[in-house]
Amino acid sequence: MAEVSKGQVEKALEAVIYPGSGKSIVALGMVSEIFIADAKAYFSITVPADKAAEMEPLRLSAEQAAKSVEGIVGAVVALTADRKPGQQQPAPARPAAATGRPAQQPGSSKVGVPGVRAIIAVASGKGGVGKSTTAVNLALGLQSFGLKVGMLDADIYGPSLPRLLKISGRPRQQEDRIILPMENYGLKVMSMGFLVDEEAAMIWRGPMVQSALMQMLREVAWGELDVLVLDMPPGTGDAQLTIAQQVPLAGAVIVSTPQDLALIDARKGITMFRKVEVPLLGVIENMSYFIAPDTGARYDIFGHGGAKAEAERIGVPFLGEVPLTISIREMSDAGTPVVAAEPNGPQAAIYRDIAEKVWARIGAGERKAAPKIVFE
Repeated sequence: MAEVSKGQVEKALEAVIYPGSGKSIVALGMVSEIFIADAKAYFSITVPADKAAEMEPLRLSAEQAAKSVEGIVGAVVALTADRKPGQQQPAPARPAAATGRPAQQPGSSKVGVPGVRAIIAVASGKGGVGKSTTAVNLALGLQSFGLKVGMLDADIYGPSLPRLLKISGRPRQQEDRIILPMENYGLKVMSMGFLVDEEAAMIWRGPMVQSALMQMLREVAWGELDVLVLDMPPGTGDAQLTIAQQVPLAGAVIVSTPQDLALIDARKGITMFRKVEVPLLGVIENMSYFIAPDTGARYDIFGHGGAKAEAERIGVPFLGEVPLTISIREMSDAGTPVVAAEPNGPQAAIYRDIAEKVWARIGAGERKAAPKIVFE
């Protein structure tokens, strides 16, 4: 089958007329950049903010038009709205599920994922602190206690879980079009990295990221899980706010390295989660120290104790120190996480100790509905 072009999809969208205008959404410049991956079309439609709530039929028409193109088997279409000064912007409507279930209306009560007991976010204020490696080994640490654990790679722009967990290929769909998660090491996993080529650049705006996140979260057959671990992208942007708005998180774990530069950004992540009323399960100091494999000498390459001191200063639990070791780096690159590859080793023991503290705090915490967030 020949590859579908963006122009083919755009031509099909010329048949979608904006109500009352007599012109197509393409002619009016309402359609964002069209992205095609795995025979699916992804794009958003910009509509007037005061009419966004009544634009669901338009979105559905655009979705059907895109799927009418030969070679396109699905479409992810989001509504976004430009806000005038002083006007509250409505949340973009989530695309209807492939099963035909109606889209959740903006402002409705947010609910958890069926079958999932608790959802936790592993986040960092900046990249390069080993957050994804920490998230994977934390998930495996939780699993070592007999818990059923899944992972969602919420980093749309830079997904890491396929490589860290040595998973390749495309996920399959059930008859109802719900996606079956990939699996390895006993973990159920979903990532954008399974849907696009590893070198593909995800040039998406916020609404597209929001739509993709919600589909990967709610339109995946997770089954019965005790914990779903979300590997969040670095920073405090659209993905973090979308998760906080749409999902009743049991809590967030912040990963930082000891040096001041990383701690500055970690504080921003902590502040964000506090503002959106997500419980903070604790702070992990990654790359806390280095033990030379030949001499056994210890080196504090990035300083030491900064994350612990910061956690104590702001009243957030400190979960533990993870050393910088060659084995953790090598095993992560090879897709064999240290908790799975060397379950009786000292590094695995550190991750299990952290996992035990996280699970204890989840069990003690009270489930809250996701907050409604309005930014002026």
